Amino acid sequence: MVTIAAALVMVSSLPVTATADRTAMRANVVPSEQVGPRWERVEVESSAMGRPVTVDVLHGAGAGPRPTLYLLDGVDAEGVSDWLSKGHAADFFADKPVDVVLPAGATGSMYTDWEHPDAALGWNRWETFLTGELPGAIEPYLHADGRRAIAGVSMGAQGAMMLAHRHPGFYRGVAGLSGCYSTLVGPGSAVTALTVASRGGNVVRMWGPIGTVDWLTHDSTIGAEALRGTAIYLSAANGLPGVPDLDAVLHAPDMLAALQTAGGGMALEAGARVCTENFAKRLSDLNIPATVHYEPTGIHAWEDFSAQLGPAWDTLAAALGK
Repeated sequence: MVTIAAALVMVSSLPVTATADRTAMRANVVPSEQVGPRWERVEVESSAMGRPVTVDVLHGAGAGPRPTLYLLDGVDAEGVSDWLSKGHAADFFADKPVDVVLPAGATGSMYTDWEHPDAALGWNRWETFLTGELPGAIEPYLHADGRRAIAGVSMGAQGAMMLAHRHPGFYRGVAGLSGCYSTLVGPGSAVTALTVASRGGNVVRMWGPIGTVDWLTHDSTIGAEALRGTAIYLSAANGLPGVPDLDAVLHAPDMLAALQTAGGGMALEAGARVCTENFAKRLSDLNIPATVHYEPTGIHAWEDFSAQLGPAWDTLAAALGK
């Protein structure tokens, strides 16, 4: 296990790399479908990904221009974000003065740039797309005001925090719900590897063997100093089922399958709680302010994730001046 002190020594010896020139990256937005009054689906043609990426947009309330919130899905991240199909995001943001951008298709990818194509997960250059291509395409399309924040759940929480710490100042705020924020410290490498493997991916295709440089530089616990000045919200439950979780099992068409899923959700959320506590302590040790909320009950399930969207938005809204 790598300690933070040892990792910081390793980081200090790495060469300084230049931030990508975002002005040189181009992507086109092609309207695809009007799903609802303020819900639009577009295709963003990405050179980095080598394909069009489906992106759902929730247009905000009130007169523009408005800030932009990039909202990342969990490990499934398929054709439509689970924030929309399970997390009630469209209803929640219907009266909020922010445009919400939800990319799809990042299944098991960690929202990062992979070193090599993967037989199961394909070619992934999500960091380049999300920070280099998508903002420069979608924000002019939305007539945005240039203020932006990023948030995510589970894999998306880790991805959001990685992007925020690797691109200091690019986002005014970041929110992580039920995530793990290390790739090396504590259980971080195991959580990261299991996330990728759970959808058939080979984690060595992502950043190389565990413990090598890319694993180090994607660790938000190690790189937490770069988050200074960014508004931060963290939340996690403890893995104990609450009333919404029990109701979901009771009303499931297959109660046995729902019980098995709930059991996995209990273990995952207990792990997310440990990860969140470790990351919150690291921020506290560095005197970096963060709003941290621990739920007394809850498992790794959308009934619980959606309940944290409101408190997370409170922190992000303040950072965005809303």
